[in-house]
Amino acid sequence: MTGAPTTSSVTVTPTSVDAMVDVVRDAVATTRPLRIAGAEQWPAAGHPVRATITVRCSALRGISHYTPGDLTLSCGAGTTLAELDEATGANGQWCPLLPWGDDAGTVGATIATATAGPFAERLGRPRQLVLGLEAVDGRAQRISPGGRVVKNVAGFDLTRLFTGSWGTLAILTTLHLRLRARPSVDESWWINDGDAARLHAFARGPHLPLAVHRTDGASKGLDGEGWLVRLGGNRAAVESARETLRGCGTMAPVATEIWDRVRLVDAPSSPALAWPWTPLARRVRAQFDPSGILNPGLLGDPE
Repeated sequence: MTGAPTTSSVTVTPTSVDAMVDVVRDAVATTRPLRIAGAEQWPAAGHPVRATITVRCSALRGISHYTPGDLTLSCGAGTTLAELDEATGANGQWCPLLPWGDDAGTVGATIATATAGPFAERLGRPRQLVLGLEAVDGRAQRISPGGRVVKNVAGFDLTRLFTGSWGTLAILTTLHLRLRARPSVDESWWINDGDAARLHAFARGPHLPLAVHRTDGASKGLDGEGWLVRLGGNRAAVESARETLRGCGTMAPVATEIWDRVRLVDAPSSPALAWPWTPLARRVRAQFDPSGILNPGLLGDPE
């Protein structure tokens, strides 16, 4: 999940949730901290993990439930974003996580770090796209907040609590996700002499583009500094948006695949995270990881 410096020298890769429970139980019994990892290519939070064992979640992969009619999917935390794209694309759908980085990253790391991407404002952020999850906390207890359907029973929203907790409260094992239908028309445009004020106004609506992103064109085979704009929807909506966009600058069509390059090259640097260790935050951490064995030190937590 994170590439933060670590003192761990042993790596284990549990192949089932039961095996993950055993790993955590043994770590609690022996007071051996754990570093939680997925594909190990996501940005570090900025602090070293004080752990002796690295636990890789990559074997907990695969799609367990997929109901295209409900636009919902459940998968193991070690499932890659590429696997989700392949499975949902066959049904004219997609998982709109589309975070910074590439599709070799895992779903678990995306949710654990709450990593968004250039489409987050339009398609949703991780906390909006996770319907529920299953996890193993620092007490070696299984937790299953939320569910596999869009309408869940109200209560304490542990799903959002664990999303973005960087594996310091629990190890994610299964994610239940909300999908979206792929737009019938999907096109991208390059504007290298755009009017910034008009483009910012265009991004806010009413046409609701999938993304409006300022970027260095040279790293993407384009000229100079400019703006990439992605439009998606039915034909009438896209045509209307395109006509409005013409008033923002000179337009040139580009392949939609350019966004893969944007996600990889334009990923923002990860600032060092310093968790607000309020009395409430300490009580929450103590509730789910009383021994402090999950990614200790990663969020600048106190000694």
